[in-house]
Amino acid sequence: MHITMRSRLIRTTATLAAGAVALVVTVVAAAAQKPYGFATLPPGTLNYNTASAVAKVLKDKGNLNVLVQPTAGDQVIVPMVGRGEVEIGISNAMEVHDGYEKEGFKDLRIIGAAHALRVGFFVRKDSGMTKVADLRGKRVPTGFSAMRALEPTVRAILATAGLTEKDIEPVLVPNVVRSADDFASGAADCFYFAFGAPKVREVDATTGGIRMVEIDPAGMDAARKIEKWGYLSKVSPGPAFVGVEHPMYVYSFDNLLFTNAKTSDEFVYRMLDGLLKNKDDLVQLQPVLREFSAQFAYKQYDVPYHSGALKYFKEHNIAPQALQ
Repeated sequence: MHITMRSRLIRTTATLAAGAVALVVTVVAAAAQKPYGFATLPPGTLNYNTASAVAKVLKDKGNLNVLVQPTAGDQVIVPMVGRGEVEIGISNAMEVHDGYEKEGFKDLRIIGAAHALRVGFFVRKDSGMTKVADLRGKRVPTGFSAMRALEPTVRAILATAGLTEKDIEPVLVPNVVRSADDFASGAADCFYFAFGAPKVREVDATTGGIRMVEIDPAGMDAARKIEKWGYLSKVSPGPAFVGVEHPMYVYSFDNLLFTNAKTSDEFVYRMLDGLLKNKDDLVQLQPVLREFSAQFAYKQYDVPYHSGALKYFKEHNIAPQALQ
């Protein structure tokens, strides 16, 4: 009798243990299937390609079901994340800070800087213009009514040479594509764009060659009074840097991955961990993420970092970097 009761007890314990294991597997599987929205710019943009690469790596290697959701623009992305309608967004540092400080989305939280956007004014190679100061009196695209965060960067770049809107002939444009088209048609003497965009290569090929005008680093104190989050990074001639004829500094600002304070610590931690452990896969899909690293991701910004990201950086002994 004693042996029979003991056998029943062993079988019951084994059954309960098996049930517990099955429950854990079910919970993990359910978590893996939970969709996480990722708001980004429309297809064809740099940010859409970046979001697609991030989502694929997280799904294939991190077991996180991240779904890319293209939107009309940054003015849509930031509120979507701020209201908790999606878990992740990608936008430039200026838009994220404006959302947090000016638009009242106090639940915005940074996950990390993804990569830098390197921008500036391109001119024709045969124009004789080589530096920002040469834009004095020229027809320069301004306004950017559909990309409002860019206008302060335009004024900041001009300020590095002591120029303001009064020193140029403004050509009002809604966006960077229009600035490039106006330049190509002869309606402007330069155009504003970011390196790496197909449009830059197109204009280079159709206008007989372009160059980017060079910034004097001594002018950055004046630039920062206009746009706090801009900095300089050094680039060299190469396929990714059309219009760069020698090593030079270019105006830069960061594209940020960000989320909502209510997003779980586990998800944000797993997201960072999955991306950084599979960086080679990221770069293969989106080469601009080559500079993405734990050190690059953690910058001294005014928008708070998510607690899950802070946990990751603390465990990996990463301290926040100051902008250059």
